[in-house]
Amino acid sequence: MESIRELYRIGYGPSSSHTMGPRYAAQRFLSEYKEADQYEANLFGSLAATGKGHLTDSTLRQIFGDSGKELVIHWFPEDFKPFHPNALTLCAYDSVHGKLAEKTYYSVGGGKVVEEGELASAHKSIYPKYLSKMDHILAYCRKEGMQLWELVVKYEGPEIFTFIEEIWDVMTAAIERGLEQEGVLPGGLKLQRKAAQYFAQAKDMSGPVGTPTRALSYALAVAEENAGGGKIVTAPTCGSCGVLPGVLHYVRNQYKLPKVKILRALLTAALIGNLAKTNGSISGAEVGCQGEVGVACAMASGAVAQLLGGSIHQIEYAAEMGLEHHLGLTCDPMMGLVQIPCIERNALGAMRALDHASYALLSDGRHKVSFDTVVEVMMETGQALPSLYRETSLGGLAKIKG
Repeated sequence: MESIRELYRIGYGPSSSHTMGPRYAAQRFLSEYKEADQYEANLFGSLAATGKGHLTDSTLRQIFGDSGKELVIHWFPEDFKPFHPNALTLCAYDSVHGKLAEKTYYSVGGGKVVEEGELASAHKSIYPKYLSKMDHILAYCRKEGMQLWELVVKYEGPEIFTFIEEIWDVMTAAIERGLEQEGVLPGGLKLQRKAAQYFAQAKDMSGPVGTPTRALSYALAVAEENAGGGKIVTAPTCGSCGVLPGVLHYVRNQYKLPKVKILRALLTAALIGNLAKTNGSISGAEVGCQGEVGVACAMASGAVAQLLGGSIHQIEYAAEMGLEHHLGLTCDPMMGLVQIPCIERNALGAMRALDHASYALLSDGRHKVSFDTVVEVMMETGQALPSLYRETSLGGLAKIKG
């Protein structure tokens, strides 16, 4: 498995695959061929199908425009490259020699970009291969008397806490900004921001039904910040970035937890997300929204179970439920925008995470379907989904005109 630094990425919304990934690819290409006179971008598959709604073209033009360079963009939504549905080919030209270079990049989810020709070495593992599955990790932790977050520290080093503290600071800042913002989100759906209003109402609600609605409002705040192009953390993606911070902020406030507890929970959540990414996918274009909100819910469910005193087996159970009950979830955003149904899914994913943690804590952690198995099923289910339900704007809710 890769470092959790590859999972939690600080950047700007609305899409890790369609905005953050192409941004990194363009910056890399431009730095290598900065002397060219003109550039060309060819977008393929899902990157082309929903690119305009996800601001892919605006992002690319900004990167090249800031350097005073001309960029021509071509769209090929029905042309899918074999490695991944999100493909981008960049070309550089000069007036004397013609084409100087051509490189293809794949935006594989969570903001990560892989260049063609580097596919075999794309995953730089820092964890041993025998700890690439949750069952193996649980056995190792039982043997060594370790918690899941301690395993992360063992292989990432104690300096990972400096990184994870920055991650948490960006998450909480997104919540605070999102709770202050009002008005209509950009893009054409004319969707009103709701987090500020929902939070105001949630503060007046109490009891077992009313109080958790604050978690919902926190998740909304982050998801709306992402939809507006704000600064967020992929957890594991931009489209699902509200679930984990929303839940952790709520639990911390309710139980007056010290910051270090939240940081440890973030490490455990990252381990869960990393396992799903390594053995499955976190790309909506590849497996649908089960790989985004489903994995985010698994991360949040496990993190809450840990914060409430759960054993490593109860944490695994909570995470398993978080993903299992999102199996088959399609990725079909209206107008290609990360707004409907994405924002509501973040809010409800946060609420479900609280339920999964509670359910797991009522048990002794024993259950029939393992987290590893449900990750395999997610991948199988995602590949079985027709492409029109995998971030192509061709089916489901995406067919509804705003």
